[in-house]
Formats: sequence, C-alpha cells, structure tokens
Amino acid sequence: MLLTTVFAGLVGVAAAAKDRRTFAVLRHYGRGPLTTCRADPIVSPGKPAAHVHTVMGASNFGLTVTGEQLLESSCTTSKLKGDMSSYWFPSLYFKDPETGLLEPVPMYYMNVYYFFDATNDDIKAFPLGLQMVSGNAMLRSAPSTSGDVQLDPSKGPVQPAQIVCPRQSYDPPSYPPSSNGTNAGIQSSRDRGAGIGFPFQPCDGLYSPMRVDVHMPSCYNPAAGLTDYRNNMAFPTDAGNGKLDCPKGWIHVPHMFFETYWNTQAFAERHRSLNGKGSPFVFSNGDVTGFSAHADFVSGWREDELQNIIDNCDAGHAGLHSCPGLKYGVNDDSGSCNIACPVDEKIDGKLERLPGDNPLAGWSYGAGNAPALNPAPVPLPAVPSAPANEPSPSPSSASSSSSSSSSSALDERASSTPAVVAPSPESSTSKVAAAPATTTTKAPSPQETPAAAAPSPKHSKPHRVTTVYDTVTHYATTTIYVEGSAPTSIASPGAAAAATTTPGKDKHADIGEFQYVGCFRDSHARVLSGETHANLKGKPVTNEACVAHCLSRGFTIAGTEWTSECFCGNVLSPAEKLDDKECSMKCQGDDKTTCGGDWALTVYAKGGKLGRRHAAAHAHKFVGARHHHHARHASGRLRR
Repeated sequence: MLLTTVFAGLVGVAAAAKDRRTFAVLRHYGRGPLTTCRADPIVSPGKPAAHVHTVMGASNFGLTVTGEQLLESSCTTSKLKGDMSSYWFPSLYFKDPETGLLEPVPMYYMNVYYFFDATNDDIKAFPLGLQMVSGNAMLRSAPSTSGDVQLDPSKGPVQPAQIVCPRQSYDPPSYPPSSNGTNAGIQSSRDRGAGIGFPFQPCDGLYSPMRVDVHMPSCYNPAAGLTDYRNNMAFPTDAGNGKLDCPKGWIHVPHMFFETYWNTQAFAERHRSLNGKGSPFVFSNGDVTGFSAHADFVSGWREDELQNIIDNCDAGHAGLHSCPGLKYGVNDDSGSCNIACPVDEKIDGKLERLPGDNPLAGWSYGAGNAPALNPAPVPLPAVPSAPANEPSPSPSSASSSSSSSSSSALDERASSTPAVVAPSPESSTSKVAAAPATTTTKAPSPQETPAAAAPSPKHSKPHRVTTVYDTVTHYATTTIYVEGSAPTSIASPGAAAAATTTPGKDKHADIGEFQYVGCFRDSHARVLSGETHANLKGKPVTNEACVAHCLSRGFTIAGTEWTSECFCGNVLSPAEKLDDKECSMKCQGDDKTTCGGDWALTVYAKGGKLGRRHAAAHAHKFVGARHHHHARHASGRLRR
C-alpha cells in the first residue's frame, strides 16, 4: 500500500504543467495500411463515406465504431499493443495526363507524432472513444494567402495542414512565386520544401516522396462530448513563456501530428509534361488542389498506458514503443494487420471516375469549395456483431472566447459557393459486403522503420537495397567571420574543451575551439548535411555534446535544432542567418541553454568560421543495407 501511494504521488507530480515540449513518434508495422475503404465512422456513420480513406490502426474499424469495440480488436497496425485507435485520411490518386484515367498512389508509410506541449495545463490521456477531425475536406480554394501552418486561434484562422515536397533542387521553386492560391498552391515562407496545395514540381528527394502533414487539435471540450466532432475540439492558444493552454474547463490532451508519405515518385516519368504547369495528383474527394488535406481519429487507447507515456516518456524519434514502463507490450514487426473493406466496390486499378463518383474540382476544374456530398444510400451489413447505436452528441457549451471554438474540419459543411453537384443515388454502383475479415499474417521481411522498405523512385513496390556511401565532394569555400571572432586555441581531437566566454557573446559561451556564430535557417534539404540526426549514443543533446561529437568525426561545424537534434558538417549551405530569438528552444540536456528552434539551427563553428559552398560535384556509389535521404531521416520529425 505504501509503495502504491508513493508511485501515485510521483505520477501526479509528472502530470503537472510542462515547461518544455516532449514527444515520441508512433510507428506502424506490417504490409500496407489496415484497409483502404470508403468508410468514415465519424462523419458518415453506418453508411459508405463520400470518398475513399486510407486507414491505420485497430482491426475493428468499420462503418460504425466505438472506443469499446476498438479495444476488442484482434490486432492493430500500431507498434504498441495498448493503442487500439483508428487513424484515417483521404487516399491519393494519380490522373494520367495522357489517358485521363485515375490510379491510386501507394502509401509509403505513416508516422503519428505525439507531442506533449509546454503548458500550464495538466495533459491527460484521450478518453476512450474520443472522435476528432482536422482540416477541411470541402476546400477547393486556398484557405489563406499564406503557405504556412498556423495553429493558434488567437492569431487568426487555423491552418493545420501542409504538403511537403523534398527535392534535389528548388530551382525552379515548387510553387509559382507569385501564386495567391487561385491557380496554384502557395509556398511556405519558412521552408522551400513545403506549402499548401499540391506542388507543380516532382518531389524527387532521394527516397523521400511527397508527404501530407496534418496537425490535430489538443483541447477537448467535455461539455460537447466524445462524438460531437464539430464542437468538441480546439487548438490551444499562446499563454506566454512558450506555453500553450486550453480554454478554461477544457481538457488538454496530446497534440498529434499525422505525417503520411505517398509514393509519388513511381509516377514521375508519366507526368513530365506537367512539371511547372500543374499537378497530376488528386485526393479521393475530387480535390485537385490539395487544399482539402484532412485527417480523422477515434481513440482506442488504454488510458493508463497513454497517461504513463505522457507523464514519463520523451523517447523522441526512438518511438513510443521505446517508452519506459509499457504495460501492454509491443507488437512483433514480422506480422501484419489487415482487414477487408465493408464496402464492396472497385477502388484501385485504372478508373474513369473516383469511387463515390466525386467530380474533380479546383483550379482549372472550377473554383469554389465543394458542398456536402451525400453518397448514395446502401444497405447496412447484416452481421450479428453490428455496433450498438452511437449516443447522440451532447450539446456544446458556449465557448469562453472566439479563440476557443473548434477549428477542426467539418466534412459535411457546405460552402456558400458550391461548385460541385452531389451524385445522384443512381450513380453509385457500390454495395456493402459482409463484416470485414481480419487477417494477421507473417511479413516476408521484418521492418524496423518504415523507410527500411522504401521503394526506389522507379518502383511502386518496396524492395530492400544495401547502401555504402562513397562520396567525393569538391567545393570552393568562403570564410565568414562572425561578430569579429578569431580562432582560439585548439583542443585535443575528439573532445570539446571547457566552455569559455568570448567578449560580445554573453548568451553563448565558446566551446573549446568552437565559437557560436548565430542562428541559421534549416530546411528539408538540410543546410548542415555532413551527419544528420547525429547519434550521441544515449547522451541528452546539448551544444557541448553536439560539438564534441562533430569534432570527434572531423567536422568543423556543429548545429543543434528542435531541442534534441544534432547536425555536423564542413559547410553551411545556404547560410541564411536568423534573429537569435528563432533559436530559443531549451536544450534537451541543459535547460539553461538553447538548442535551435523550428527549422532553426544554433550553430558553432571551429574558429568562428563558416565554410559556404559555391559549387559542388558529387560522385556516389551505392552498395549496402539501407538508403536514407539526408534531407529526411526515416525517424524524421514534425516541422511546423
């Protein structure tokens, strides 16, 4: 009894307000998604949905589902056995410029980042059965004139979705420079590799195809209830000191970030004629713009497991399955959890129309947002285990301010300027099949991380390759002296000397022969790419630890970013200096110093000098086990 009481007290302390963000990534395993299906138990419960979704998570997913039913699932794609949640998002299709036919784009893989933001609130586990939606499936026109993510309701309309397009070169840019969203997507002001809307250039980053990012709201309104997805969720607002708080009376839950990679590179040769002029991709709802990126979630978490993770885990890219004290265990990577779709219709191959008869809309197909689509009525599956009726949503209470209203997507909210006509009942040829059969099979090869089986740009199916890097780089350099710095004494190789202070640098002490040179912008292409996401062998990231590691590897520049990441190199290219306030995140291993920010590197250079590349030639030989594009590691992380 005494031990139980002591443990409960410790958990209570851990669950208190957080001074810095912690996080861990949920990884999935197996062959492909759980299912691909015209089902959406939140927006269209009990009937086929308006468009096709790609679904991850627990095997009891269906046309209708509750949290209790999810807990009874026989398997899940989640690495954690304690997570029986459902995660889904619109599928992606390719429209062949030559034939006009539509083909599904295979999903590479999906990550879900679980962020536990700095806050004055207590962060609590999702209540079982909580439903949430983010993004707006009806959008066919730009939601704003900015290509950036914007999550704070107090600072304007929330924009939770973005499309990331890693490329070998951003010349020409991914989006027309003058675009306002009317005829093309809009470039992010923070990252050349991201924006809103589908890019007009191929995402040819090595083994790093197009990615759709969606942030989920993290404030739950218990007065609205679990299933009132229109009113039960909102994003937190800035409370000062880098903290984000929920409205009074709301519950702060984890901030999820869906990161979905699509194998767009498999189609690169077939849409060369469109490069720079348009995009060949379309969401399953008929959106050719990409503005309607959205995502859905129903919680099937065992609440004690998730609360333990919130209170005690900061595993980062090592994954949620690496968190301490997991009660329910981890799934075997060699298996695969898949089910049949309860709607019996053709959704793959070469199609003349999208499933659900969703017409193409947006840009050259016609402006204006789509009205609510009402799919043709189809009889429900007659199965003994049909889910019980959902409880009716509780009325929502009036919010305390406009910033606390829900900014989640409303899939059935009609636009005031409809441009698409809902299909007639006669246009649908789908029918509902029997209850989905769950299959748990052995995969031919284990997959520790999704990118381990990432397909080559010329292949649509995953295959294993082995890689040894034999790279020869020739470059010219320019020496940049920052703040009048001069070389200091040389420390012994492989170790960083004790930190000393150089005049003019009151915020960042010198680290041996390395001097602080400033805060610099990073990008998906990585401005410091000699060694990315450096492995510090279990040591928490600090500037000192990163410098010591980079020095031991023979590099002359070290940079820390996003609290817990270390990068090394000999050149910083391009070198775009930012205000120091952009690098204000506290270091993972030392909360008295800062380690970068969001796409911002705290940079130290040997002798205070930066080498900047003018021209480079690379020769690569590839033999060996896995290839990861340096711009995006398999364990890549959220970038706002």
